Amino acid sequence: MSGRVAHVFLYRDGPGRMEPVPEARALEDHGFEGCGHARPGKKRQLLLIDGETLRDFDLAPGRVKENITTEGIPIQGLGAGARVRVGTAILELTGPCEPCGFMDTLAPGLRARSEGRRGVLARVIRGGRIAPGDAIIPESPPA
Repeated sequence: MSGRVAHVFLYRDGPGRMEPVPEARALEDHGFEGCGHARPGKKRQLLLIDGETLRDFDLAPGRVKENITTEGIPIQGLGAGARVRVGTAILELTGPCEPCGFMDTLAPGLRARSEGRRGVLARVIRGGRIAPGDAIIPESPPA
């Protein structure tokens, strides 16, 4: 089972401003270089979401503040503790992203509808380059 990176985004200053980029550098135990969401030691260094989920909610990539939009892999179903190789980086999935009030600003009732489908948080285990088109390959099952 594998998938691919469809889109890569960096959070920039300003409310909810996600900038699409042709590639990003994932820094070990930090997140994407230059991203406002990157923080050492946090479980939310990156946010990944399935493109299929965005289409189900009629949202464009980047709208839910994800760093990586995926295709072809049920990323949210891999479970906390799973490790995935994305481009040349290794990420550890740390758990689901819980829907917040921001979701209802995108569409009324979206917070409730996105329960269990808001994406998955990850931390960077090994830094590397990530770009659209890169493979997403599970490295290990959840512990």
